[in-house]
Amino acid sequence: MWLIRNYYNFIQFIRKNVSNRQFLILSSILVGLSAGIAAVLLKTFTHHIQSILTHDFHFKYKDYFYLIFPAIGIVLTVTYIKLFLKGKFGRGASHILLYISRKSSLMERVTMYSHIITSALTIGFGGSAGLEAPIVVTGAAIGSNFGRINMVSYKDRTLLLACGSAAGIAAVFNAPIAGVMFALEVLISEATISAFIPLIIAAATGALCSRVILQEKILLFFSLRHPFNYLNVPYYIALGILSGLVSLYYARMYNKVENLFKPLEQRNYLKSITGGLILAILVFIFPPLFGEGYESIKFLANGKINKLLENSVFSQFSYNQNFIIAFTGAIALVKVIATSVTLGGGGNGGSFAPSLFVGAFLGYFFSSFLNSFDIITYLPQENFTLVGMAGILSGVMYAPLTGIFLIAEITGGYELMIPLMIVSATSYIIVKHFEPYSMDTKELAQKGYLLRGNRDKTILTLLNVKEIIEKDFVCVQSDATIMQLTEIIAHSKRNLFPVLDKNGSLLGIIVLENIRELLFELENYKDMPAIDLMNRPQAVIDLEEEMNIVMKKFDETGAWNLPVVKDNKYIGFVSKSSIFSKYRSQLLSSYSEE
Repeated sequence: MWLIRNYYNFIQFIRKNVSNRQFLILSSILVGLSAGIAAVLLKTFTHHIQSILTHDFHFKYKDYFYLIFPAIGIVLTVTYIKLFLKGKFGRGASHILLYISRKSSLMERVTMYSHIITSALTIGFGGSAGLEAPIVVTGAAIGSNFGRINMVSYKDRTLLLACGSAAGIAAVFNAPIAGVMFALEVLISEATISAFIPLIIAAATGALCSRVILQEKILLFFSLRHPFNYLNVPYYIALGILSGLVSLYYARMYNKVENLFKPLEQRNYLKSITGGLILAILVFIFPPLFGEGYESIKFLANGKINKLLENSVFSQFSYNQNFIIAFTGAIALVKVIATSVTLGGGGNGGSFAPSLFVGAFLGYFFSSFLNSFDIITYLPQENFTLVGMAGILSGVMYAPLTGIFLIAEITGGYELMIPLMIVSATSYIIVKHFEPYSMDTKELAQKGYLLRGNRDKTILTLLNVKEIIEKDFVCVQSDATIMQLTEIIAHSKRNLFPVLDKNGSLLGIIVLENIRELLFELENYKDMPAIDLMNRPQAVIDLEEEMNIVMKKFDETGAWNLPVVKDNKYIGFVSKSSIFSKYRSQLLSSYSEE
């Protein structure tokens, strides 16, 4: 308690002596440092688990024991989620976007470390997924909770959340620009210019952690061996089109395979064992599917393709060029299934690394296939391998700028900038034509939870029906007479009177305007039941309904006031004027913070 009290006193002292912008910059450094260290811990932890399990082990197909490692990792992950997280667990960018749109960017504290543990178990034991999505979620949780502790506004908390994610990506690839691009493209596309500085500082801090602490062999880094040749532009365009189609295949196959596991949703261990067994078969046939697969990508980019086959069941074909071409093409497609099985079975990971894996093998397959005909100028396979990575990442994540700058940064220069732009843009255009939303955001968009780029909708989600209910309406009991109603009207300042039964359920509404003339002829109607004067409400709002649905009901009915119920029990009314008033204050607040 002493430490917490003094921390709050220190923060209050800082906030009183610096501007809000200066405090944000200081916060971005601390968030970037924390997220960067978290990324380093996760990469190191996973690397050491895999090193211990595969020490002096070269994946010879006769040694079947290693095939059970992925299943063990998935079972351990499921066990941890069940015992320590009570089964509540969300993955990927969609998980972060849900918190931004529905929960005011407030992420649980446990998320700051749960993804490190679960993804290290899944991928360290050989699960065919990536560490980047868990790093992104972990960084986001760190930024969110830093904002919560320091009591910053929703807008600043969202920015710190994005800073954490940017720092995580920057650290794991040593690519700060890619980290910033990811945050802007995937998380907060409506960010203002003022948001760039904290994002850049956080990403640079995260990348610095990586550069200082991580060993180079753990990082994904390549040296270009061939310069860009403008004569190959038509082939890069063709690769971009192919990347878009494969990205579309990736998203749809991923969803299909994951849906196959849904009948086993309540039988976690059966689901994880089933996923582990399927993955074991796939890894037995295609050993490069074991783990993240970055080592295999390095073999491709460095022209050491034979190493992928030398210890597999296909080792006798390691110098058969036609077989190698077919093998790389097949593994690009099968990787999608392996990732889907890993995550569908209950493991934790993401599609960032698998996207790069698929893109690398696709690029190599495409260039090698064309080179095999000897009718065109030789295509540098290593360059097409790298550019293919950007193409699939752009098509799967809907983040072309991230793909472009990531590959540019991990190759140490911008020699391939033109082909990267061509392939990434083409892939994105192709997949966007068929699917308006990425595989991570499609479900959120269908539910109306995707708010990026829509200020009005974002502000509406911050409004809560419970906060704007008006309860000063006088209720009329269903057995009341018109004479009793006149007494109620005389003591009310409202012109609406909800009619309730003895259980408090809403039966209808009496509108003063509709009965005004009748009130001047009471002698003729004094015994009339008040219930005969009511109208059915044009629409009813549930207490838990989202504000965008509430506004839709107002638009459809043209009403100015609508009743609110919970479990069919009358609660009060919501008016358009109260919504507009609350909306206006939120809007002014959001602009004043920019």
